[in-house]
Amino acid sequence: MTAFWIFGAALAALALVMLLRPLLFARSAGKVRRDEANISIYRDQLAELDADLAAGKLAPADHARSRAELEARLLQDVAPQEAGASASPHGSKRALVLTLALAVPLCAALLYLGVGNPGALGGRADPHNFDPQQLNALVERLAARMRDKPDDAEGWKLLGRSYVALGRFPEALDAYAKAAARKPRDPDLLADLADVLATTRPERLQGEPEKLVLRALEIEPQHLKALALAGTAAFDRKDYAGAARYWQRMLPLVELGSDDARQIQASIAEARSLGGVAAPGALNGRVSISKKLAAQAGPDDVVFIFARAVEGPPMPLAVKRVRVRDLPVEFALDDSMAMAPGMNLSAHARVVVGARISKSGQPTAQSGDLQGFSAPVANNARGVSVTIDSVVR
Repeated sequence: MTAFWIFGAALAALALVMLLRPLLFARSAGKVRRDEANISIYRDQLAELDADLAAGKLAPADHARSRAELEARLLQDVAPQEAGASASPHGSKRALVLTLALAVPLCAALLYLGVGNPGALGGRADPHNFDPQQLNALVERLAARMRDKPDDAEGWKLLGRSYVALGRFPEALDAYAKAAARKPRDPDLLADLADVLATTRPERLQGEPEKLVLRALEIEPQHLKALALAGTAAFDRKDYAGAARYWQRMLPLVELGSDDARQIQASIAEARSLGGVAAPGALNGRVSISKKLAAQAGPDDVVFIFARAVEGPPMPLAVKRVRVRDLPVEFALDDSMAMAPGMNLSAHARVVVGARISKSGQPTAQSGDLQGFSAPVANNARGVSVTIDSVVR
């Protein structure tokens, strides 16, 4: 078995057993398949996504969703895993699972590309022949490569993820710190650095780790892992309302009805319960679809219900996601559903409530989507009625 298959299978198994099992938020299973072309395709598509984000053609939330979808597809071919992740109020390691379940197998594939030999692909081998010393040798090989190329930020990042997978957190911290010094505005890197730093300190996320997390959210307000960690930091200092607000912002970023969504909702409920915070209902009403358009929507199509300021920024102030099969549906929108810091529903006296059936599943309106809007209403209005009765052109 080549170094890639040994490293990929072993690293995925080792990391998922060591990290995901204690977190109680994930289960995994899978085997390695030989299809290196998928890795190349993935990297090209990821580069296109990053370019669209940098050019302003793609919103951060759309970029994050598309990137997650690409990683999930790659994992199905390279190192299939079935993993769930969520924010948990009991420590930053549970928040780490939100990205680690995808990052660890991907790390194995990328490490192979960096230091392996793509031309040495051979036949299958018995996975029980895995030697842990070979795994460590590959990581050390990458570490030696980084000593020769210390300015390679992506290499340091990859080395940090490899050390995390092996449970070598002080070394991971050093690698991430070197990467962050070279890429100080990489939100993924800032969140990873904060997470690993928290594992090496008795005060966990308080102090410098939380500062790193908040910096990541300044750069990308909808960064899933950073929101998870920010909520955990708030929970740890008994700011339960703050924890619930951060975790609430995660819900529109995960699949409706998924294990992720249910686990996040459970954490929100626990935070509110411990803090004596009732779930607010500042603005509520009902969304339905007109009979003339009902046949154009499938039962599993996503419906985004949102409030937008009459006078103010176009970004939604609060967002809720349901399915067409739920219509007609009662809704409540509040400050906990804000998509960015300071963009609160309560800060804008007059708003318009909209509902959009997204054919693509993306929040940005696209041709063919179905939508409807209310008249301007107060931000604490009751019984607002929204009928989806037009097609986006």
